Amino acid sequence: MPEMPDLEVVVEVLGRKLLGATIGDVKVNKPIVVRNLTGQPLPQRIVGHTVLGVTRRGKFVLFEVDSSDWLVINPMRSGRLRYLEEGETARGKPHLALQFVGGSALQYKDSDRMGKVYITPDLGLVPSFATLGPEALSSEVTLDAFGESLRRRRGEIKGVLTNQTFIAGIGNAYADEILFEAGIYPFRKSPSLSQEEVERLYRAMHTVLQGAVHTLRARVGEDIHIEIRDFLQVHGRAGEPCPRCGTQISAVSARRRTANFCRSCQPGRMT
Repeated sequence: MPEMPDLEVVVEVLGRKLLGATIGDVKVNKPIVVRNLTGQPLPQRIVGHTVLGVTRRGKFVLFEVDSSDWLVINPMRSGRLRYLEEGETARGKPHLALQFVGGSALQYKDSDRMGKVYITPDLGLVPSFATLGPEALSSEVTLDAFGESLRRRRGEIKGVLTNQTFIAGIGNAYADEILFEAGIYPFRKSPSLSQEEVERLYRAMHTVLQGAVHTLRARVGEDIHIEIRDFLQVHGRAGEPCPRCGTQISAVSARRRTANFCRSCQPGRMT
């Protein structure tokens, strides 16, 4: 599932490639992933119009179009964007394809078709968009603001971190990494965290997310359709030795969520 670090790099690349590009054609091969909220045919709304900007909000990628519309992509679990230069091709038929004047293209593929592409004049019409919390690395999320917001949450800390109304952009993978960095058991109840643990969690959030963006920026290049997770320390590594202490990394599923963690570095028990 693409999360904040993955999508931050996607947006950087597409911002360089598509700013000022004019949409020459659009093809929808799998209508199930598209939600046209404009009331008019999709080609009529965006073909011939120019991309004014590419941004990110939480796990959404936003394309601002000079028709006063937004093309909003929520990749969910398996959605991927791929940019193609003029003359470049890719195997398989995309769910959605934008062709740009000059020959470049942007494709969206989604193997399990859980993601959605919205075309809308109003971002408030996109489900869950209006309820997004602040961005994890934004200046408004100070330590004090983070701690105050955390104290109002009653659930398990991993569930809180992945709750998009608390902090936007963190999903299952990076929540595992943040909690490992902070040395906090993923099933701890948020109110049980001490001030020192809250501070560790806040610092870990910055360290992990900033480090991941730096790593992905260097390794992904312009191949934004490729997901790179092999540098993560505990997520997806159940059964492997902990990189700190050598204890076997655990995988525990609860509340429809699987947590990867080290029982020695992140001690605790479920209640």
